[in-house]
Amino acid sequence: MTLEGLQAEALEIVRIPVLQDNYVWLLHCRVTGMTAVVDPAEADPVLSVCTRHGWSLSLVLVTHHHHDHIGGIPALRQATGCKVVANPADSGRIPGIDLAVTDGDSVSVGQARAQVMAVPGHTSGHIAFYFAGARALFCGDTLFLLGCGRMFEGTPEQFWSSLVRLRALPDETRVYCAHEYTAMNRRFAVAVDPENTALKERESVLEACMTYGCPTVPGVLGQEKATNPFLRADVPALAQAVGLEAGADPVAVFAALRQRKDTF
Repeated sequence: MTLEGLQAEALEIVRIPVLQDNYVWLLHCRVTGMTAVVDPAEADPVLSVCTRHGWSLSLVLVTHHHHDHIGGIPALRQATGCKVVANPADSGRIPGIDLAVTDGDSVSVGQARAQVMAVPGHTSGHIAFYFAGARALFCGDTLFLLGCGRMFEGTPEQFWSSLVRLRALPDETRVYCAHEYTAMNRRFAVAVDPENTALKERESVLEACMTYGCPTVPGVLGQEKATNPFLRADVPALAQAVGLEAGADPVAVFAALRQRKDTF
């Protein structure tokens, strides 16, 4: 088996629904026993899952500073002594950063290694964690299934560049975003890209998930590339959908899409 195969086999990923529509992701290395959590909005659900599995929490991986991603950190630190991994640009907004990481750095969860990617736009200090061996992307609020985060602190140029960077990852990458927003994102995607055959085919699957209350996350990046309008701002049909000429600057198209979604 290849090194990537070993990493994929080693990393167990557990979804923890919290708050109204957040997902916290618990990562466990089956080989070393090391456990990490991504964006813990709350502490108790994380501690409960760790206790049930007999796991000891070592790391907190933080994508950005919003409270629904960091609210559980103080209690987790107190209960477990875990270390916090985050962008030092957010040192005044994320409590107790122990390991400062920036673009190009790496973080290990046992045998699984993640590349840190700077993906500003939603916030200025937003980062993502990409486990190439496990084919897993933890992208916080930069990329959602069929959508992307609101542009609170970044610029359209920054946000589009971040999405293009994520889009360049392999098609088989699993997208572990931090919210269950797929239903509302689907409605917007269909409204601006109604002739997209791949999107039409995806709709029936999503409708079944929503009918039976199944989670839609994680998704597959290849499918996002074909159906997510925010990853397709350089496609002529999307430019025309927002009243721009085919071949318009993708940054302008992205900005127009994001503005429309904000009031959709």
